[in-house]
Amino acid sequence: MPVRAVRGVDLSIGAGEFVAITGPSGCGKSTLLNLIAGLETPSEGEIYLGGESVHDKGESELAHLRRRHVGFVFQFFNLLDDTSALENVALAAAIAGAPRRRADARARELLDLLGLADKADELPGVLSGGQRQRLAIARALANEPTLLLADEPTGALDSAGGLEVLELFRRLHAAGQTILLVTHDDQVADAAERVVRMQDGRMVAATIATPVITPLRG
Repeated sequence: MPVRAVRGVDLSIGAGEFVAITGPSGCGKSTLLNLIAGLETPSEGEIYLGGESVHDKGESELAHLRRRHVGFVFQFFNLLDDTSALENVALAAAIAGAPRRRADARARELLDLLGLADKADELPGVLSGGQRQRLAIARALANEPTLLLADEPTGALDSAGGLEVLELFRRLHAAGQTILLVTHDDQVADAAERVVRMQDGRMVAATIATPVITPLRG
């Protein structure tokens, strides 16, 4: 019997917003994020990204749309472990269409922005958890995305690393980056300016609050 992971969700995110989707495990948060990114196909409904429909495109068109509009930050980093920090970011920029020289320059800009300039030649495995997640965020920003998506970005970090990453999201948002973050942790969601709560695949509440950064549970 088919299971409806997401049902009746009506969500609009404006340019420059920082929105968090929260709720218990299995409520449909990550599925919604994957649908928005075009990584999964909805059985019904419509999704628009940067004014373009996501659901009615072929795979090559979707890939092109993602390269232009989406940066994705995963819980477990998904870095290339045998490639330097600089190359991890430069490769993402090159895949998005930047010439090699521009890709390298973009990578160095982002590593500097995220406090990793001195780690450019290091492999991800020697970095701390917080540093690896900052590197993953740099990679996600390599294509200058319209929308930065983050799926449980503090879930694999200790309290200090989690606070470090949340502060970085706050800074990116202050600079104008549009961010959609998924988390099961209400303390993480509090970093956003708008919080959407899901349960059993549905939106059940939405709140607007002053963003705060609070210590995460150890």
